[in-house]
Amino acid sequence: MPWTKKWFQFAVLALLAFVWGSSFILMKIGLKSFDNIQVASLRMGFAFLFLLPLALRHLKTLQRKDILPLIIAGFVGNLIPAFLFTKAQTQIDSSLAGMLNSLTPVFTLVISVVFFRMRSRLSQFIGIGLGLIGALGLIVSGQEISLSNLNNYAFFVVIATICYAVNINVVKAYLTHLSGVQITALSFMFLGPVALSFFFGSDIKAATQNPDWLIHLGAIALLGILGTATAMLMMNTLIKFTSTVFASSVTYVIPIFAIMWGMLDGEVVSVYHLLFMTIVMLGVYLTKKSS
Repeated sequence: MPWTKKWFQFAVLALLAFVWGSSFILMKIGLKSFDNIQVASLRMGFAFLFLLPLALRHLKTLQRKDILPLIIAGFVGNLIPAFLFTKAQTQIDSSLAGMLNSLTPVFTLVISVVFFRMRSRLSQFIGIGLGLIGALGLIVSGQEISLSNLNNYAFFVVIATICYAVNINVVKAYLTHLSGVQITALSFMFLGPVALSFFFGSDIKAATQNPDWLIHLGAIALLGILGTATAMLMMNTLIKFTSTVFASSVTYVIPIFAIMWGMLDGEVVSVYHLLFMTIVMLGVYLTKKSS
């Protein structure tokens, strides 16, 4: 695949935004039968089982120096945020979660500069600023944002975005000698048993009382296989070939797909939506241009 081509990198970013933009609704469906701990653990469990054959195939390439970064990528980049997001979505709406999720590129740049001493350019800061303004503008234009929803649970999303930022920088700094497949499969090999232990230690019988629990389980399986395993395969490969800030800017593009879904459902798209979409794309372009 032409991972070094800019057009392909933008295409992957758009595909990731589409996949992760659909994850919120899949979590919401899963929560109809399963509690937040079960949804998060099942999500990671399905991803682990899907990636296990790949992990076993690449196990012989595992080096001692890679173990700690892979554990960080698994737990900090995936397991902990999964639990944080499902916990947050029990008390805050998806629009607020989307706004807070847009902080990921900001934390990514701060961590890369302060802790990893990576070089940054003025255009990166401008790009992040424009992307953040555009993403927040899209969310505010498309949803009713109530300050009454801003409770302590919102901080779970903020912590999750910090975890994502740490993970992106760790992968870029310590694991780019591995392929995206190796990084993803081996990191999930470490977290998988832990995630499944959380699920099997929960009240499974209570979750199956809902007559539609199998449908809700299917939504979680789709969330784990496509929204986690497949998406992380793409994300970890994208980090390898581009900058941390550009890769993290996927959170800016997610609201664009939310607006597009709304258009298909008959919602009216205003001139403000088009304006903020343009601002988002300009911001993402600037983060890529400076990488």
